Amino acid sequence: MSDRIDTHNPHFPRPPVSDGAPTPWHAGEIRLQQILGVDARMEEVGRKVLRDHLIEQHRLFYPQLPFVVLGSVDPDGRPWATLRANKPGFLFATDIYHLAVTLPRDGNDPADAGMEDGDAIGLLGIELHTRRRNRLNGTISRTNETSFDITVGHSFGNCPKYITPRDLDIARHSAPAGATITRGEHDLSNDARALIARSDTFFIASYIDHDDQRRDVDVSHRGGNPGFVHIEDDGTLIIPDYAGNRFFNTLGNLLINPRAGLVFVDFTNGDMLQITGNAEIIMGGAMLANYDGAERLVAFRPSQWIHRPGAFPLRMNGANG
Repeated sequence: MSDRIDTHNPHFPRPPVSDGAPTPWHAGEIRLQQILGVDARMEEVGRKVLRDHLIEQHRLFYPQLPFVVLGSVDPDGRPWATLRANKPGFLFATDIYHLAVTLPRDGNDPADAGMEDGDAIGLLGIELHTRRRNRLNGTISRTNETSFDITVGHSFGNCPKYITPRDLDIARHSAPAGATITRGEHDLSNDARALIARSDTFFIASYIDHDDQRRDVDVSHRGGNPGFVHIEDDGTLIIPDYAGNRFFNTLGNLLINPRAGLVFVDFTNGDMLQITGNAEIIMGGAMLANYDGAERLVAFRPSQWIHRPGAFPLRMNGANG
């Protein structure tokens, strides 16, 4: 098998399902599970943990959060990941099938363009100080410019692996005076590179379109030691992928659709870097040996990026002066 999986033409067959019920996984996820020989086990796990509704634990969890991670797709098909904050209670379940979200529109956030009525969205609720996280995806129902509902497609929990604990508070000061939003294509700025080089956390959005025109968007957490994402001379980001839950939601999406959106945040000053581009999965080879503990790599090539100083309104305790 080649070290690099072709992300442009992965028309993999679904395995037969003996009881006639649809598999909980799509073809990209199944293919990666097959490569590791865990597809039969994950078929059982998926049927237990992937739900079309919010269990009580999740309904109680989301209202506690002061921020949320969102993944969306803009009208040109570019995925973007973002972090948005509000007072706890801005996320709440109206019933087991719907999560209400109170967030004003933000024209500076490129992810906002993919949050219209009927758009697919991915959501990650993460509590950094406890390392709890839960995910869902679904479809937006929007009636105004300050809130929307998400009809749940899939809802499930995630383990706390690779999450760096942090205590966050609302910032006493907004973006520094004279701070300028910068944008670019392909080549990252020095400030953008520096943010990535000191980051131990980022979030990644991906999506697939099904044959029936239904779209599933996912957004997930990635963590490691500071600087675990390497920037090549040509601007490609090399991202180590460590052992996880074997769901392969992100990588499975990338296997079918290589488009991805990344967001890096400096939790000391609120700077946010959002990047959209294309990703390629590297399963082995000499390069993998350079990343201790990684099971595979993702090579991500930026196509557009935006750096927004002080955009995230929460700060680590001790960095609020």
